[in-house]
Amino acid sequence: MIEIKHINKSFHQQPVLKDVSTRFDKGRINLIIGESGSGKTVLLKSLVGLHTIDSGEIIYGGNVIFNNLDIDAKRELRKEMGMLFQGSALFDFLNVEENVMFPLDMFTNMSVSDKRERVNICLKRVNLGNVNQLKPSELSGGMQKRVAIARAIVLNPNYLFCDEPTSGLDPKTSTVIDNLIKEITEEYNTVTIINTHDFNSVIEIGENILFIHEGKNWWEGSKDEILVSDNPELNKFIFASKLTRGVREYSKIKKDW
Repeated sequence: MIEIKHINKSFHQQPVLKDVSTRFDKGRINLIIGESGSGKTVLLKSLVGLHTIDSGEIIYGGNVIFNNLDIDAKRELRKEMGMLFQGSALFDFLNVEENVMFPLDMFTNMSVSDKRERVNICLKRVNLGNVNQLKPSELSGGMQKRVAIARAIVLNPNYLFCDEPTSGLDPKTSTVIDNLIKEITEEYNTVTIINTHDFNSVIEIGENILFIHEGKNWWEGSKDEILVSDNPELNKFIFASKLTRGVREYSKIKKDW
């Protein structure tokens, strides 16, 4: 579990996060949604320590206040974190095996053979074979995402953070990535937090959805509740397109029926 209590963050005296409080549970897909500039990316980066919050608490596991830890303690906690970056963020000068092995090189003293075995297990888990020696540029966008997921889970994380995991992918490949993240969340029992603009992800895998608006926790609920919400700002964000308006109308008809 990760719990955040009354966190605030400003840049150059401009408030970005304003008294945000919520909880992200284990074994569930937790989504953070919101317009560009709403503060959702700042929230995700604050959770992993890439931004230092101005006030409030970020609590890991019920008792570890992350923002109060020293550098060494934060490093230890980061060993329990996996991060899937927008655009995959693979190192172009490393091959697939070296990319996935990178966290093992950074955080463990495992032997080369043990690290290679762990890499192969993770690549197999994301349904990739015989790609160890390929460079990222030789892979499709979907394959790069799967390599990035393999890297994110190579340390058996308790916490999995995903920044726009389906960005730039076609709908079919996006569904593959969504389902893979969901399977891994259930298999590893991770606290999975996804920052996304993809409404298909919301409908397909969203179990707990946090809507950030103007830096505030504006609405929170499930994928079923989001379709029938009366929150005007949420509705303006979600149902801006004809496609999503159609989904809502179908949901209402189904409910009334």
